[in-house]
Amino acid sequence: GRLAAGAGALPTIVPAASLGRDGKPAPSERVTIGGIGCGNRGRITPMMNALGGQVVAVCDPWKDRREGFARRCPGARPYCDFREVLARDDVDAVVVATPDHWHVPIAVAAAEAGKDMYVEKPLALTLEQCLICREKVRRYRRVFQYGTMRRSSNQSRFGCELVRNGRIGQVREIHVRAHSRWKNGSWAPQPVPAELDYEMWLGPAPWTPYTACPKDRDLWLTTYDYTIGFLSGWGAHPLDFVVWAYDTHRAGCWEVEGTGVIHRDSRCDAVATWDVQYRLGDGVRMRFASWPQGGMNIRFVGIEGVLEMGGGLKAEPASLLKTRIRPEEIHLHRSSNHAVDFLTAVKGRHDPVSTIDGAVHSDIISHLGDVAVRLGRKIVWDPAAERIVGDDEAARMLHRPMRQPWRL
Repeated sequence: GRLAAGAGALPTIVPAASLGRDGKPAPSERVTIGGIGCGNRGRITPMMNALGGQVVAVCDPWKDRREGFARRCPGARPYCDFREVLARDDVDAVVVATPDHWHVPIAVAAAEAGKDMYVEKPLALTLEQCLICREKVRRYRRVFQYGTMRRSSNQSRFGCELVRNGRIGQVREIHVRAHSRWKNGSWAPQPVPAELDYEMWLGPAPWTPYTACPKDRDLWLTTYDYTIGFLSGWGAHPLDFVVWAYDTHRAGCWEVEGTGVIHRDSRCDAVATWDVQYRLGDGVRMRFASWPQGGMNIRFVGIEGVLEMGGGLKAEPASLLKTRIRPEEIHLHRSSNHAVDFLTAVKGRHDPVSTIDGAVHSDIISHLGDVAVRLGRKIVWDPAAERIVGDDEAARMLHRPMRQPWRL
């Protein structure tokens, strides 16, 4: 049913009598879900049915994908246009799992329509979009869960709590590595497949003739019209741990400079590899680099120890991992299942584990890295004013025009 209260209202308690015999909420008490984007990352939508939600709508410009999801979600109606999903009064929340250039336009429209949202990473195509999305989520008091699922891990939470509670002492350095991949392909114009609404797939992106790109995820994932690439797509995971463990946004002005490879002779022109240095206002040095081996790695260096996260937890001294977070210390949000945590937050009208603030703060790091690599010079970021200072060209790169009639 329609959940009308805004985030921050008193929690809603589902009475035991409302639960079905299997222990799941009765249909009238379930969070009703519209899944927007039925590709790889959209697979969380069908899971919602088994976790206490009820998927009533699925949406994708690819007919075969939306109809396939509709078969996996009994009773769900398929749509091509997300606006029809948002217009339904019986939809409480949406999952936004589209190509990157659609994340914020749909999230903003969802907030304005009174829907809560689970939004896949990375958050936005531009830093300006990040800030607009956060403003809309706050204004309309929406529950927002970011798709950084590794926050719903006891080990990840414990590692970030160790840093936050000073177990390694004052942080001096942060080293981040993230998987990178680049693929070229054919950009020859092709007939638009009958099962695709190509205008809807493009949306606010610049118009180009149809090619293999929309059907080949590896191509659009490295095409600057639709993403800033693995720098944010994979980078969102380790950078999310950075901002969960350490308040980068409270550290005064940053200096950012970096190098990287951009294949400017290809339409796959997102940053392919990168090595970016950040000097935060408190003197902490952070390095964010691509890692062809795959996966991710985060290393916090403090004056009393080192903590490493990624494929597990490591510490120097190793005894740090045997310490206990005392009741009076900082305890981060506890979640063991990202989708369940979102559904619980929607029903209780409180923040989930991966908030809009965390999404924006981690996206800021990747977007500034992208700008620094593209310009090939140092830029300065003021985290209090949330703007680049002293460089008009760099500041303009935080905005991109949207193809009409789309706008934020």
